[in-house]
Amino acid sequence: MTVFGNIASTFKLTDDEKDLLPTDEDVEFYAEHGWYLSKKIFTDDEVDELVAASERYYDGERDRLLPVRPRRLAYWQPSDGPVQRHNDYVHYEHDGLAALLRKPLLGAVAARLAQADEIRIFQSTLILKPPRPEEPTNIVPWHFDRHYWSSSTSERMLTAFIPFHDCGEEMGTITMVDGSHRWKEIASDDTTVRHFAERDKEDLEEKLRVNADFNNTTVTKIPMIIPKGHMSFHHCRTYHGSAGNHSSNPRRAISLHLQDGGNEYRPFALSDGTIVGYNHDELVRRTPDGRPDYADPEYCPVLWSTTQP
Repeated sequence: MTVFGNIASTFKLTDDEKDLLPTDEDVEFYAEHGWYLSKKIFTDDEVDELVAASERYYDGERDRLLPVRPRRLAYWQPSDGPVQRHNDYVHYEHDGLAALLRKPLLGAVAARLAQADEIRIFQSTLILKPPRPEEPTNIVPWHFDRHYWSSSTSERMLTAFIPFHDCGEEMGTITMVDGSHRWKEIASDDTTVRHFAERDKEDLEEKLRVNADFNNTTVTKIPMIIPKGHMSFHHCRTYHGSAGNHSSNPRRAISLHLQDGGNEYRPFALSDGTIVGYNHDELVRRTPDGRPDYADPEYCPVLWSTTQP
């Protein structure tokens, strides 16, 4: 089954879209700070359709289902109650969401920041943070994504955080630790490959402090103030987190994790020899040498490429 098909012919931008790409100065800023606030990538109508499509998704609309349920899959269901919702693989299961997430301009922005010729989706997670500041799941502790992607070879992976509305501190916007992607890491062990939801918040806070001390630097936290249609991008080694939602409305967003064209699977062993992978490993096709193929177009479609067929 081919879900996405060949979209190489759509790897083009209008002159107006080209004006929305990161400048050379923006790319230098991203390399220095580990994060970037975009210009207006989505129109208001496109963002409104993201809201509508997400509501249909929450109501049970699916164009296809994952053939198997990976062990670490985040998959909120109504029976889970009013906690923070996380749903992985929405770009695979729902064509309405996928059509918007595959906007070429989004991929072109990521390619500029990562200085890559090709950008593919790695994962997409639909998120809803309810307006319940007392809800423990609303707090996302400090972490960086590369820990969970230990089975990937690339150090240029990045994430687009795409809110469906104006998003500021009151709503618990994503917050970056400035420049932390350039830190040398000391406080790392087998637990770091586990998702933040499976770990102790105090331990993650302590690891952030210890790593900052080791790098002889201070922890500078920058909340992303994101207008509707804009988004933030962050490097795979940038520490980030978010606070509770103190507003009267849910905070809706998608975290779109992206990989450059050179990323591949590698076996990653814990101290006891256990090989740790990613959810993809149970889903994607295999390469000729038997490894999970992180370029499988059904799960990891190309968003942008400078190479035309």
